[in-house]
Amino acid sequence: MDSLLFHPKLVHLPIALAVLMPLIAGGLLLAWWREWLPRRAWLGAVLLQLVLVVSGVGALWSGEADEDRVERVVAESHIEAHEHAAKRFVLASGVVLGLMLIGAVVSEKRFGRAVAGVATAGTLGVLALGYQTGEAGGRLVYTHGAAQAYQGTSFQKDMPTVAATAEEDDDDD
Repeated sequence: MDSLLFHPKLVHLPIALAVLMPLIAGGLLLAWWREWLPRRAWLGAVLLQLVLVVSGVGALWSGEADEDRVERVVAESHIEAHEHAAKRFVLASGVVLGLMLIGAVVSEKRFGRAVAGVATAGTLGVLALGYQTGEAGGRLVYTHGAAQAYQGTSFQKDMPTVAATAEEDDDDD
C-alpha cells in the first residue's frame, strides 16, 4: 500500500460515518420501535459504528506515523490539539459502539430499545467530536501549512499541471 499521504486518504471515512450515523441509527431505532423492522436490523447500525471505530483507530495510527514529518513544518502544539481531538472522537465512538451492542443483545425488549436510544443520542456527540477533529486537521493543513511537509515528494510528479491561457481564463463573456 502506498503509505504516502495515507492519513489524509483514511480520515474521511470515520468523519463521513460520524455525519451519517445519527440518521442511520435514528431511522433504524424508529423502525425497531414501530416494529417496521425486526430487532436484528439494529445490527446494521452496530456494524457501521464498528467500521467508524476501526477506521478511526486506523486514522489515529496513520496520523501518529506522519507526526514526526509534519512536526518539521508545524508547531507541535497544533498537531497535539488535532491528536487529542481525534482520541476523544475515537473514544466516544467506542463508547457508543458498546452501547449499541448492549442494545442489540439485551433480552428485555424495552431496555434494549432504551439503551439503543441512548446510543443514538450518543451519535450526535460523536458527530460534534468528529467536527472538532476535522476542523483541527483542516487548520493543520490550510492554516499552518502541514502539506508542506510533503513538498518535493514523488506524488507531485504524478499531478498534472495546467497553465491557463488568457483565452481560457477569460470567462466573463
